[in-house]
Amino acid sequence: MTTESRPASGPVATTGEHDPVYAAGTAHVVRVDPAFAAIVAAAGPFAPRVGTGDAFGSLVQAIVSQQLNGRAAETIHGRLVALLGGEATADAVLKASPEELRSVGLSGSKAASIADLAAKTTDGTVPLDRIEELGDDEVVRRLIEVRGIGRWTAEMFLMFRLRRLDVWPVDDYGVRKGYGIIHGLEESPKPKALDALGERYRPYRSIAAWYCWRATDTVLPGA
Repeated sequence: MTTESRPASGPVATTGEHDPVYAAGTAHVVRVDPAFAAIVAAAGPFAPRVGTGDAFGSLVQAIVSQQLNGRAAETIHGRLVALLGGEATADAVLKASPEELRSVGLSGSKAASIADLAAKTTDGTVPLDRIEELGDDEVVRRLIEVRGIGRWTAEMFLMFRLRRLDVWPVDDYGVRKGYGIIHGLEESPKPKALDALGERYRPYRSIAAWYCWRATDTVLPGA
């Protein structure tokens, strides 16, 4: 079995927020770590915001949004889509000059990142036309070859665009903080420690991560 085979990715949601896989995954997380019971009860069913649109457009939007607040990112993204003729496609990006891309409010580095994504999508380095066939590790490996896309962005793409259920973003501050809140820790675990701690949640680490995020904005009983 190659690194590109889909079975390596574990379960994937297929029918929206009421997918029975979600319930099974949540039950698994609570079973292997009862400390999650309180946040599951307080936050309710696992209901991630699943990205819409195609894969290329989702990644373009992710690049645009880096280090920007929501309103600014939305404005710039809207201008970019308009510049590209109403849809962010690799062909449309490659036809635009760097100056045109920057004219909508993109920094030079973000314009270069989006152009690099378009080039690598076109040459097959990032095969977005068959990205769902690739295993999680292979998706990350391909995406981080694009300028401006790091592991965190690739992991968010896996979770919220491809709906992969076994992603554990240990570098995410919110996940680390939430894990500490759930377990009553004085200090949040470091990424390396959290990586090991997450093993018990396989193959539903995305669900555990989502509840860690919810713990940072939900008042838990007894807190």
